[in-house]
Amino acid sequence: MNQSTRYTAIGLCAVLLWSLLVGLLRVVADEWGVVGGAALVYTVASALLWVIARPPALTQFPRRYLVVGCALFVCYELCLSLSIGYANNSREAIEAGMINYLWPAVTMVMAVIFNKQRASLLMLPGIGLALLGVFQVLGGDHGLSITTLFAHLQSNPTSYLLALAGVFIWSTYCTITVRMSGGANGITLFFSATAIVLWAGFLLGNSSFNAVTLHGIGYLLAAGAALGLGYGAWNLGMLRGNITLLAGASYFIPVISALLAAIMLSASLTAAFWQGAGLVVLGSILCWVSTRQGQRRMAKRHSSEESIAAYSEEKQ
Repeated sequence: MNQSTRYTAIGLCAVLLWSLLVGLLRVVADEWGVVGGAALVYTVASALLWVIARPPALTQFPRRYLVVGCALFVCYELCLSLSIGYANNSREAIEAGMINYLWPAVTMVMAVIFNKQRASLLMLPGIGLALLGVFQVLGGDHGLSITTLFAHLQSNPTSYLLALAGVFIWSTYCTITVRMSGGANGITLFFSATAIVLWAGFLLGNSSFNAVTLHGIGYLLAAGAALGLGYGAWNLGMLRGNITLLAGASYFIPVISALLAAIMLSASLTAAFWQGAGLVVLGSILCWVSTRQGQRRMAKRHSSEESIAAYSEEKQ
């Protein structure tokens, strides 16, 4: 196995680890409590990252990246973990996770608007399909029913609004931190900050842990490992593996995540749910393809302009 293949395999492990997160975070919330469980998970993940991805000195990070990037990252992770933890049942936890996976499509749109990323008209049906998929997922057994959709959202607005807020926060993080970071990676510091904020919320909120069990400890360690090792494996894969293959595989996380969470949480998911999950994946892929087409068109235009300029110089 050559080096590229090996690191691509490591990156694919990250896809699997992230796909486990919805189910693991929900079990930890049930076993330990919503805020306390999340604080423990991010503490374990932070400890792992300090071992496998120890960051350089703070002075080597751009200050703006540390402040803005850290704030966005912490807010997103809070939205993700708490939206799953505050779900009324396993089905709602999986639905909150599915809403979270709108972020690839939204990130592409933000890149077009704020980073002047080129894209083709495929972006429009891509966004439409992703949204349609989430609406169908939230429609439950009734599928695309507006009445059922709003009634369902009103049953637990906290969980669903946190999940939706997380989509826009993470999309903003992905869009703006690339320019701020200067190539630096503050993930380990950001995870540590998330753990600190959660512990502060746990202590100030007079929360308490549920009864400690071996079952709960096992899931806690698994969730922390999935988070910490997932980010570590993904960074290695993206740096030294096949980026195209990894990017393509990552778009299937919503379906894999829902399947693993359904097994882990013994949740029954309808055909309408799986159709919706498929639409979310398809919509995200179309958005990605639209940006690729836009980049190719821009490259061809530049090449054509350079050829015309070179021909004009020769004629002169």
